[in-house]
Amino acid sequence: MKLSIVIPAYNEEKSLKAGVLEELDGYLRRVDYPWEVLIVDDGSNDKTAELVEGFISSHKGFRLLREPHRGKGGGVIAGMVKAKGDIVLFTDMDQATPITQLEKILPKFDEGYDIVIGSRSGRQGAPVIRKLMAYGFSMLRLLVLRLPYKDTQCGFKGFTKKASQKIFRRMKIFNERMRTQGASVTAGFDLEILYLARKLGLKVAEVGVEWHHKEGTKVNPLKDSWEGFRDLMKVRINAITGKYKF
Repeated sequence: MKLSIVIPAYNEEKSLKAGVLEELDGYLRRVDYPWEVLIVDDGSNDKTAELVEGFISSHKGFRLLREPHRGKGGGVIAGMVKAKGDIVLFTDMDQATPITQLEKILPKFDEGYDIVIGSRSGRQGAPVIRKLMAYGFSMLRLLVLRLPYKDTQCGFKGFTKKASQKIFRRMKIFNERMRTQGASVTAGFDLEILYLARKLGLKVAEVGVEWHHKEGTKVNPLKDSWEGFRDLMKVRINAITGKYKF
């Protein structure tokens, strides 16, 4: 199988009723390679799982993984380690980055890259506070973790299966045993991924992708800024104390 798409889902009833899975299915039915979509329900307390089950009952290639509530990080990891594709992509349910952007991601793997990350140019429609958060955080991650990327936080990242297995089984701050409350979209998840990729010597490409701000986002500027900084420092401390094994 060429491609697995992992989509974490926590209380995504609104997006599901808006037809995001129908759009995804419509696109994938037109490609000429085998694929699967793993929707990871992160212990939702609305009708997310029920709606997904109804959809997959009549759409081949889609699977539902029911997981305890661990936040986005735990949900993504659960899906990534169970994915069967040679290339594994995780993306957001609301499709702020449209699935059509796969056409920019996939060719990079043919060029020999292990990981390809989306980069949101200008963050069209995003509130000013989110743009300021992004700029400040980019300075911190460069200084503390030496990550040179323009955008580490875009929820559209692809991995070879080999790279995925190497990274997601090594993660310390975010893992399959974690527990959380609420939606939990902390920035530290992506930072830990990319720090491990750098230390493992994996080739990472960053490509510009379309991105559209979606109303009802789960981002909380103050809370997420603090949690992002906290997790950034956790990654650095783990590195200094030798907790990551390479």
